[in-house]
Amino acid sequence: MSPNQLSVSLVTLTTLLGFACAAVPRAAIPTSVNGASYNKASAGPSTTWFAGATSLPAAKIASAAAKATKVPSDATYILEAGGTAKATIHSDWSGLSKGAAYVFVADMDVDCDGIDYKCKGNEDGQDQTNWGALSAYEVPWVVVPDKFASKYSSALPGNNVAAVICDGKIFYGVFADTDGDTPEEIGEASWLMARTCFPSEDLNGGNGHTPADVTYIVFTGNDAVLPSSAIGNNYLTNFNKLTSMGNQLLTDLVDELGL
Repeated sequence: MSPNQLSVSLVTLTTLLGFACAAVPRAAIPTSVNGASYNKASAGPSTTWFAGATSLPAAKIASAAAKATKVPSDATYILEAGGTAKATIHSDWSGLSKGAAYVFVADMDVDCDGIDYKCKGNEDGQDQTNWGALSAYEVPWVVVPDKFASKYSSALPGNNVAAVICDGKIFYGVFADTDGDTPEEIGEASWLMARTCFPSEDLNGGNGHTPADVTYIVFTGNDAVLPSSAIGNNYLTNFNKLTSMGNQLLTDLVDELGL
């Protein structure tokens, strides 16, 4: 084979491989998983299963959240025990016709309550979460202070879809647990969510992400609740449902805000 023929053959092969790769669809987000198989500290679900659509304007949403001003009652809490820094839950978006939500900006500590309460660094874990005994290794969830959740329980009945914006990326989870410490703290998420947000920080039950630069959006109302067919007592079984609901709710919010 002459050098020219070899060159043409290589170009042709490269082109064909390119077409072949393009024809292979992106791995589908599963509609049914065996959660126990992913109940592992370092081998949980793929982060792509609960990532927000890249077309959503994460930076604009985070900027809008930082400008929220409406403060409902019982909405301000400390970030950590013994500290003075606080964060406030805002209700600017709670009255929207679509994509209604409470929003706050805080740090991110690790919550290992539920069946993984003995996770690394967790000295005060409980074997239950608010609506079950979820796996912190398998379920991406966020925590809301108990006093606020109780006061606004009609809007936050539990397992509400939530969006987290961290390090410029969007991930979806559920509101699955509350903080009932004395005093109550704000800014907390499950092991899976926290370590997905900040994979290089070795976050664990005793080591949180301290900068208050994480945006938490908790969607309100029964229409924002992940159905029991998608989440059980211990595991999230339908990541496709979580992500599709999250993308729709966040798209609705973006449209309502004109972002």
